[in-house]
Amino acid sequence: MKRLMKKLGRYTLIAAVLAFVVGMLMPVFYMVMMSFRTGDEIAQDPLGLPSGLFLGNYANALATMDYTRSVINSVGITFSVTVLVALIGSMAAYPLARNTSRFGRAMVMLVALGLATPAFVTITPIYIIFRDLGLLDTYPGIILAFTALNLPLAIFFYVGFIGSIPKDLEEAARLDNCRDWQVFWYVIRPLLGPATATLSLFVMLAVWNDFTYPLLLLSDPDKFTVMIAVYRFVGNHNIEPDLLFPAAVLGSLPLLVIFIFFQRRIVAGVTAGAVK
Repeated sequence: MKRLMKKLGRYTLIAAVLAFVVGMLMPVFYMVMMSFRTGDEIAQDPLGLPSGLFLGNYANALATMDYTRSVINSVGITFSVTVLVALIGSMAAYPLARNTSRFGRAMVMLVALGLATPAFVTITPIYIIFRDLGLLDTYPGIILAFTALNLPLAIFFYVGFIGSIPKDLEEAARLDNCRDWQVFWYVIRPLLGPATATLSLFVMLAVWNDFTYPLLLLSDPDKFTVMIAVYRFVGNHNIEPDLLFPAAVLGSLPLLVIFIFFQRRIVAGVTAGAVK
């Protein structure tokens, strides 16, 4: 009887997980299916399946949204922000993780407050500061803004990971006359691979999918990201579904390809962090 109850509970859990996954993937499935239908077909039957694979929508979307340029912009911005956040965040977290005084703990809590600050609260100050510094509508400006927004997460994340690294490794390096920056660069930094892989996943998702800051800080169409390029198909009074759906698919495709290509490294990094 107990074995039967365990099997029943296990199957119930599996069914619940599968239902949750299907529910999460339904909007994606709907988006992909609608991208192969014409505007008239969507208007007549919004929930119907496509009668055929109409690729004209993708051709029109590619011609209208300047897809290649927007993807290059998004990839460049996302990659730059991810590298800067990982580098600056780990460098800032190292002394905080090793400083166990009240001041050190207070600084960690202060950094944690950045995670609780809503993004819309920082929009006006960042816009005014960047306007005065001449950073509006520039690549360095949008990269700097995203880096600052994601640094609290990186520092808080790295502090916990570095705290689990034995101090004996640092003491051994200092016995070999290594300075603090050498200890970090040659001893601590190589051990942060699992944490960096996990952190990069969150940062890439946040930067690639962000819409508000590129919309406010960028005005040149040649510098628009993919999300802004997709938004151009949404009007004030009407929406062009035959262009919006394929544009949304094309906007999500590069990030999906990156995750598929690097999925082994990401999973290996997360697993290594769990084993450690």
